[in-house]
Amino acid sequence: MIPSLRRAGPRSTQIRVSTCVLASLLVTARASAQEDAPAPADAPAPAPAPAQPGARVLASPLARRLAREKGMDIAALTGSGPHGRIVKADVEAAFATPRPAAAPAPTGAMAAPAQPTGMAAGTVAALYEGRDYEEISLDGMRKTIAVRLSEAKQTIPHFYLRRDVRLDALLKFRGELNRQLGGRGIKLSVNDFIIKACALALQMVPDANAVWAGDRILKLKPSDVAVAVAIEGGLFTPVLKDAEQKSLSALSAEMKDMAVRARNRKLAPHEYQGGSFAISNLGMFGIDNFDAVINPPHGGILAVGAGVKKPVVLESGDIGVATVMSVTLSVDHRVIDGALGAELLKAIVDNLENPMAMLA
Repeated sequence: MIPSLRRAGPRSTQIRVSTCVLASLLVTARASAQEDAPAPADAPAPAPAPAQPGARVLASPLARRLAREKGMDIAALTGSGPHGRIVKADVEAAFATPRPAAAPAPTGAMAAPAQPTGMAAGTVAALYEGRDYEEISLDGMRKTIAVRLSEAKQTIPHFYLRRDVRLDALLKFRGELNRQLGGRGIKLSVNDFIIKACALALQMVPDANAVWAGDRILKLKPSDVAVAVAIEGGLFTPVLKDAEQKSLSALSAEMKDMAVRARNRKLAPHEYQGGSFAISNLGMFGIDNFDAVINPPHGGILAVGAGVKKPVVLESGDIGVATVMSVTLSVDHRVIDGALGAELLKAIVDNLENPMAMLA
């Protein structure tokens, strides 16, 4: 994600479902909902013993998915549902219960730092007692963003690489292309060139086209580039898949379509999940430079600032004026080392400063 991350048509298919199958699905859904309902307060079921190693664990599909998302071992939980079945409420209760403190580390061993939890809501509210404020409840998107950003900053070892990009050649080339494409209703943005430059750079430096997968690194072959899109109350990161293979006009059209659907919250999950790299562009808001937070499991994210006129030293040695854009590459050090990250950023800058080569 990410501090702010900018950040076609669906195929219709006809699915014939028999009456028996549909009825079966409805019964299954109702049964699952009943199983996940909390047990009545006046008749609690006796708590069964935790499952033995290797034994089959009785749990609803929703409980299994929730436990997986929270990184919990579902076999260690005690179920409150029928026949000791583990339901959603059991997972939520276990996650909310503070875990016991770990035993003191042996002398000479490095103790693991405690994870910060932040101030409790009541404690914060007490600080502002008597002051006029509006309390805003968090919706699902805001909660998800908070969890993922906390996860990113606490678990991903970020490091940052910065470069300035001279945009004059790109701006001139973009103007020529837009004049030629105007009759077709196509208008390329600087961001379209940035997407293409990053996609090609990931192909030029394939070892950097990778994501962290817990106990291994997944090295991707295509360049699937995510672009942060700000929406009311949060953001989406639609993913442009196989971006290295697409023309600038195709990338431009796809990005515009996905940005509109992101703001209308019409994106399907597969359209904003995945990817190995992301772009966050705040240049349009006048931001000169910033550091973006990596969106896990991505290996990196490029923070893009505004292009501004600056004095520069020309190749002749004279002082001149150029349009300069600052970019910062945030990198997951578990996936990409310093030299590899520098090589990737150099490839991105070279592509942007030599835009005609991206069409070769």
